[in-house]
Amino acid sequence: MTVRVVGKVVTPTGIIRQGCVELDGERISAVAEYPSIRDGHWIVPGFVDMHTHGGGGHTFTTGDADAARGAAAFHLAHGTTSLLASLVSSPYELIRDATQAYAPLVKEGVLAGVHYEGPYLSAARCGAQNPEFLRDPSLDELSELLALGGGTVRMVTLAPELPGALAAIELLVSRRVVAALGHTDATYEETTAGVLAGATVATHLFNGMRGPHHREPGPVFALLGSPNVVCELIADGVHLHQGSLAFAAGVTGADRAALITDAMAAAGMPDGEYELGGQPVVVTDGTVRLATSDSSPGAIAGSTLTMDAALRQAVAAGISMVDACRMAATTPARTIGLGDRVGALMPGWRADLVELDDDLNVTRVMRAGEWVE
Repeated sequence: MTVRVVGKVVTPTGIIRQGCVELDGERISAVAEYPSIRDGHWIVPGFVDMHTHGGGGHTFTTGDADAARGAAAFHLAHGTTSLLASLVSSPYELIRDATQAYAPLVKEGVLAGVHYEGPYLSAARCGAQNPEFLRDPSLDELSELLALGGGTVRMVTLAPELPGALAAIELLVSRRVVAALGHTDATYEETTAGVLAGATVATHLFNGMRGPHHREPGPVFALLGSPNVVCELIADGVHLHQGSLAFAAGVTGADRAALITDAMAAAGMPDGEYELGGQPVVVTDGTVRLATSDSSPGAIAGSTLTMDAALRQAVAAGISMVDACRMAATTPARTIGLGDRVGALMPGWRADLVELDDDLNVTRVMRAGEWVE
């Protein structure tokens, strides 16, 4: 039986104001005009979050499969129909166990894969990453983890200036794993070397990296200027000023910008005390920071963002609805190797979509042709 979802349909190339998405089972069969519709809701592709540590009181960082299901369900309710479970810098044993625990969830489709944010990061730019677990890249360790995952690992963030980093990037690319540059104190030249070695993602651009200077441009300019690099942007109004968000998206274009949440367990939860990667964090007015022994503010430690809120921030920053949806779905899906299946409302692709009201709040979410309870 053909099912139709009608409204203002956002495609990668434009908006069909009187539109219809036709479904055949879990696939989209057609996207077309539907002249009888008037003033319908927005129909946008299901969001793809390539960088999130948890949400709804649940975390991905401990390797607990039940917690991972809970976090994925929380973000699904906010329109994220595909996501990577992001780990943080941890002992080898935890990363190994989490990878093995999440492999069945990837096969089941609960997760789109696993992202290692660390442990091969700069101590000078570790932010909320636990410095106790930082180390130089190890080809043996990486090879063992990738083999254990059997395709579970989709992306690894590392600092290109570390000893062995370029060889690690080449190994990742040879195994069809996305290499991302982040938490780095690299120079412009060191960053460019990482890109030439095969890195294709900038992990939360501006955050966790040396700041730009006109005589010492550092990683930000190198990543913005690299035509093969997709720049992650945390559009929560905390990590990035709206002007910085608009500037970065204007430089890269929607095909090289990916909205992410970088969310942790406190997303959707009350302010209070939480944990991230073995370190205590405090959420105040929705902003997450490392706990400190005095009244000084600690480093920003992830976010409480959801992808629907990120979309609203992007549109409020002056980014068009079409481009914001590409940044929230199409570009991240392509970046992590899902671009032939999800991330856009196109015939033959999985029927993942989000219905939004005129204020861009979620009213309904569909995944694989079924409305989410």
